[in-house]
Amino acid sequence: MSLSSALSIAQSALLATSKQTSVVSRNVADASNPDYTRRIAVVTSTAPGARAVEIQRTANDLLFRQNLSALSAWSGQSALYDGMDQLDLSVNGVDNASSPSTAIANLQKALQLYATTPSNQNLGTSVVDAAKQVVNSLNSGTKAIQDFRTQADSQIATAVNDLNSLLSQFQDANRAVISGTRSGTDVSDALDQRDALLKKISEYVPVSTFTRGDNDMVITTRDGSTLFETVPRSVTFTPSSGYSAGTPGNTVYIDNVPVSAGTGDNTTADGKLAGLLKLRDGVASTMQSQLDEIARGLITAFAETAPSQPNATGLFTWSGAPAIPAAGTLVDGLAGSISVNAAFDPSAGGNPALLRDGGANGAAYVVNTGGASYADLLISYGNKLDQPMAFDTSTGIAVSSGVSDYAANAIGWFEGVRQQASTNADSKQALAARTAEALSNDTGVNVDQEMSLLLDLEHTYQASAHMMKTVGDMLDSLLAAVG
Repeated sequence: MSLSSALSIAQSALLATSKQTSVVSRNVADASNPDYTRRIAVVTSTAPGARAVEIQRTANDLLFRQNLSALSAWSGQSALYDGMDQLDLSVNGVDNASSPSTAIANLQKALQLYATTPSNQNLGTSVVDAAKQVVNSLNSGTKAIQDFRTQADSQIATAVNDLNSLLSQFQDANRAVISGTRSGTDVSDALDQRDALLKKISEYVPVSTFTRGDNDMVITTRDGSTLFETVPRSVTFTPSSGYSAGTPGNTVYIDNVPVSAGTGDNTTADGKLAGLLKLRDGVASTMQSQLDEIARGLITAFAETAPSQPNATGLFTWSGAPAIPAAGTLVDGLAGSISVNAAFDPSAGGNPALLRDGGANGAAYVVNTGGASYADLLISYGNKLDQPMAFDTSTGIAVSSGVSDYAANAIGWFEGVRQQASTNADSKQALAARTAEALSNDTGVNVDQEMSLLLDLEHTYQASAHMMKTVGDMLDSLLAAVG
């Protein structure tokens, strides 16, 4: 081998080692970045010598897709469960202290106490006060639910804006990848950026991807709607300024295709948008319907009856008074409009003794004709709270029961779906963590491994430098001999 060939080999080795060292150093510097993918300087042999020809990313498409799916599921489930916690606290209070079920139980106790001493009108006033607490629970619960739906609607609008912004950023990153691929330059950083944006996008909506020529990526939703193809597709939503009971929420559209939040009592949600939609139009709306049915049950249970006369509102009244709401039929917003009949309320000039005697709707409805110890009507009201009646089956509670049990079942229904949502959130969080760990183990940076590689490169560099020094010494000796 000639001295010039040896010198060329040594120089080439130094350049290759320098490039490899630079890549390894970059790996170490970005080891803590979850969106960074390990680089490898691929070295190929030439004649004479060796040189680094390209930098490769240690990507794993299968693990990456699994992680995207897990992130989407966790994000949606987290939004759903967190919203349920907030909704429960605002409607039912701590330990259900402000729930209609608790207020109805207190009303029953007040009725029972009044029935033991029907001549004591202070006990009658206590029943009216307990009824006011029931009304307040239903009225405030309705307001809390509609406020919650309005808040969820605002969060949906924010999420849509964020998603559109991410898609716009993805377009820039995708262009950089395509441009670098066509020019043959290193696109590792651009690919990392594109993958990081894809993770964020998947938190809002579940995605599928495929890559075309020049590393051009197309994004679709899991149901086939196009999110990105060359340019971002439009994600649109019209927010509402406020909600009333029974008002449906506006739909989110991706490329003019509506986003689905799932059906029935399914407590799973993929993507933050689906979770928020399910909260606004599913869980919260069902809770509102249950409150409306509780209100209807109370109006019916305390209705005044008389021979040859239609049933008329009693202790509890509503906008359709004196008529009673139709049996088994949901009246949207009834829980927000129910009130205590002023005829019974002493603070409004009413007489609580009408609870004992009847007659709030006229003489035809009077039951007690003069006995101060008469308690049959009071007892019948207490019994009617426990007597099965027809409730609308669309409210998620199909068990036949009295209004007091129905109110308790409403809490049981919510706790059931919340517990299922909690279980799903925990399992999906664990899955997201496991897939992220698996992806990191396969494509991330192991600092110990990189430091070991740096030591090997240092030895290679020393060997190449020693070779160059040896060749230099030989050339100096040769020139000295010629001189």
